[in-house]
Amino acid sequence: MLSKHYTNQQTGISYTLHGDYYLPDLVLPEQEDNRSIGKWGNMRKRYLQQHKRAVYNFLVCNLTIHTHLADTEEQARDMFDTLVEQMKKSEEITEKLKEQNQMEWVGRMNNIRERANEIVCNELIYT
Repeated sequence: MLSKHYTNQQTGISYTLHGDYYLPDLVLPEQEDNRSIGKWGNMRKRYLQQHKRAVYNFLVCNLTIHTHLADTEEQARDMFDTLVEQMKKSEEITEKLKEQNQMEWVGRMNNIRERANEIVCNELIYT
């Protein structure tokens, strides 16, 4: 009769008997990084999965994918916010314009956000 548990003395890996096979008792370490991954992190993940498979697999195997995506999320959010503020300032889009002509303000802000979004994608996400 085979024993239910077995530990390899050379490697220190323990095994449990499942049916006729011993399977290793492997457990992933607890993830310490609890930062959220939003729009930008998910876009980066999708890009890596589709276009940079080796990089994606390396990050997954080293258990650093979450940290990478969370860092990308923070950098992209900061870059986007900074670009929007700089563009608003350079194009003189103010609260006064918002009060006077709301539709023009909305159109110009949407244009700025789209341009900032494209810059962030080209500089951080799709590289």
